[in-house]
Amino acid sequence: MNKAEKIPVYIGYDPVEAGAFWTCASSLLETSSVPVEIIPLKRSQLPLTRPRHPKQSNEFAFTRWLVPYLQNYRGYGIFVDCDFVFLDDIANLWYLRDKQYAVQVCKHNPDVFKAGTKFLGTEQTVYEKKCWSSLMLFNCEHVACERLTPGYVDRANGLDLHQFKWCNEEDIGSLPLEWNWLVGLYRHIKDAKAVHYTEGGPYFSDYADSQYAEEFWTAFNKMKYVKDGLT
Repeated sequence: MNKAEKIPVYIGYDPVEAGAFWTCASSLLETSSVPVEIIPLKRSQLPLTRPRHPKQSNEFAFTRWLVPYLQNYRGYGIFVDCDFVFLDDIANLWYLRDKQYAVQVCKHNPDVFKAGTKFLGTEQTVYEKKCWSSLMLFNCEHVACERLTPGYVDRANGLDLHQFKWCNEEDIGSLPLEWNWLVGLYRHIKDAKAVHYTEGGPYFSDYADSQYAEEFWTAFNKMKYVKDGLT
């Protein structure tokens, strides 16, 4: 990276998980070796008018697809759900950019998911390419990303977006799963680079004892730290 370059990271925002958003942002700042530009995707601030779908578990299910638009279809941008904690330097993910792809993702096998409910009783829907869109490295200049206009995102079928039908299969590149390590669905490993509390974070009482709970609370406590006393 040159000295003027910074990594734009768009984080999905939902008031139900505001604490998770700030913890995710703090973990990025703590672990990054380069400047990071953190942009919250708050639904009310963005040009989408579509009503909330009954199966939509958060407010950023559709706002994530506006990253290329918000980047003016230039350069690269990273999207991440708010229920992540970064344990490794985001620059190491940034260096994996490959201009042949419109988007690069961690390609989870849908078989790891089971239908049912997750946090706050929301429905756990299983489909092809599930959770691929929870962390995305967009090549915003790729011709396929030009399709992701606010008008298209407002009208498109949800599964068409989350199953990446807006681009060709060969436009989707792979990232190591360690950058989107699914808590409770994958075994505990020491070298996870970013953990994703997709079933529910330890800030929900039903998931207080989940794997990587300690890592979340460590990041949370750093986020709210203020030195006691005046100097």
